[in-house]
Amino acid sequence: MANFEPILSKYFNTPESWTLKQYRSRGGHYGYATAKKAITEFEPKALVEEVKKSNLRGRGGAGFPAGVKWSFLPENGKPRYLAVNADESEPGTFKDREIMAKDPHNLLESIICACWAIQSHHAYVFIRGEFTREAKRLQAAIDECYAEGILGKDVLGLGKNFELDVTVITGAGAYICGEETGLLSAAEGRRAYPKIKPPFPAVEGYFRYPTIINNVETIQCVMHIIAHGADWFRGIGPESGPGPKLFCVSGHVQKPGLYEVALGTTLREIIDMAGGPIGNIKGVIPGGSSMPIMTPDQLDTPADFDSIRAAGSFLGSAGMIVFNDETCIVNALLNLARFYHHESCGQCTPCREGLGWLEKLCHRIEFGHGKEGDVDLMDEVSVMIKGRTICFLADSLIMPVQSYIAKFREEFEYHITQKRCMTDTEAGKFKAIEDMAVTA
Repeated sequence: MANFEPILSKYFNTPESWTLKQYRSRGGHYGYATAKKAITEFEPKALVEEVKKSNLRGRGGAGFPAGVKWSFLPENGKPRYLAVNADESEPGTFKDREIMAKDPHNLLESIICACWAIQSHHAYVFIRGEFTREAKRLQAAIDECYAEGILGKDVLGLGKNFELDVTVITGAGAYICGEETGLLSAAEGRRAYPKIKPPFPAVEGYFRYPTIINNVETIQCVMHIIAHGADWFRGIGPESGPGPKLFCVSGHVQKPGLYEVALGTTLREIIDMAGGPIGNIKGVIPGGSSMPIMTPDQLDTPADFDSIRAAGSFLGSAGMIVFNDETCIVNALLNLARFYHHESCGQCTPCREGLGWLEKLCHRIEFGHGKEGDVDLMDEVSVMIKGRTICFLADSLIMPVQSYIAKFREEFEYHITQKRCMTDTEAGKFKAIEDMAVTA
């Protein structure tokens, strides 16, 4: 894996990499040559089959095969839409913003290919509200494409009667917009409430029309599959979930940042690419803050969809967060509980009330007011919430709560009995901040 040549991030550090002039100067399959190939050499259904054959799995969290999702579109004559999910709000994840800021034309070329495959004439890119640089770069790239006849009434001037418009929609910073049906609600101009499924978006999505929703990184892979073929893509990483993958490495590592590797590279190898840990590793979150934590004895686990799942966690959005042994696990969990409680849309009672309850329990344990039985109560509350909401937001806290307690229960109990953290050598730490505690 050490000799892996970057594919998705190859031009990230090239000057003016976000401009059409630079994109065209790359030659080869870049510069919209692959989009031309897709439209002139593939029938739409054949292109769907090629993506299905590649076994490209979604890079946004769920890992669902993109080609299979595309094949769910009904043949009912209704307009179809492509919604590109760029509402990257998962703590620890920062890959999609780099794609949009540093290689937007690569993304746009893949959007053209995907829209030809699913026969969509309008694509929407829903961007997190805080990503002002990314929205401006992407919009500038779109404007260049319209000026050059790449987008619009006749895509690339090929005379194929293929019209395509791309619209940027900016959110307002709500985490829930990253959930696909919440994104659709927001894009429709309504409160970003997730919707009950079925019907699934591919059948009834944007304004009740068939809609394919894919993550930015997932879409960016499409043009490379078309350029090199499905077999080439399947040759990178494990057969069950192949391809290049961007990992966002943060926390206690020497060189936090974005690293591209082949799926199946071990967690340890990725951490070594980031300069190695600062201190001794205590735990690793492999796929973003909502995923169950993994321990040092699991560092040789291949970082791919199935291997991480077999190890008790999920690859998710590949936001890898490393904790060293000076980290207070209770405090880390409190940070997550505060975030997910705050970001709950409030539509479902178990999420709206239950996450607040968990935050209060974690807060009082952290600040020295924990009671005997509180750890079991947190676990019990988690069980009552899990799987009882419309979307996955509540479970995004439940998975960390249950895994942190299962693997570091002694730390929670130590907080309750000793009124301080196991990593803190200063006795009486909580006395100075006693008034900050909240009881539940």
